[in-house]
Amino acid sequence: MSQPVPPPPPGNPFAGGPAAPYPPAQAPAPARDNVALGLLTALVAAVVAAVAYGAIGGAIEREIGYAAIGVGFLVGFAAAKVGGRNPALPVVAALLSIGAVYLGQLVAVAVVISNTLGGSAPEILMEDFGSLTDLWKETADGMSYLFLAIGAVAAFGGAKKANG
Repeated sequence: MSQPVPPPPPGNPFAGGPAAPYPPAQAPAPARDNVALGLLTALVAAVVAAVAYGAIGGAIEREIGYAAIGVGFLVGFAAAKVGGRNPALPVVAALLSIGAVYLGQLVAVAVVISNTLGGSAPEILMEDFGSLTDLWKETADGMSYLFLAIGAVAAFGGAKKANG
């Protein structure tokens, strides 16, 4: 007959001894609350979102409210995710998103003109920026301004959601 096997000792069997009386150290938290980096991230997100918004709007030749919401949310969320809980970030993100939606609308006009008259949209945007803004002023209606406001509200909400 064989003898009974004793139970294993308490603790980690690979450590060679009893468990430590304290929990293991946690990984350090990611670097956050860097307002300058959050603002830079918001600016980059605003430019990227504006180009995408304009390309989509120009390709289908109409404005899309959901796209304006997406622009604002992306700018606000990115700013707050990187920049942290600073109360200035949602406000700055809302202002940047207004600029991003406006720039996106200008890109859309440039895309429509390039599809109609030929040429490239970036050339039209860079060389005739003043003419584009004049054309935007003439053709802007209530919905154009509403989309600017929608983008700002979405940016503010996105910044709050990122830290909520």
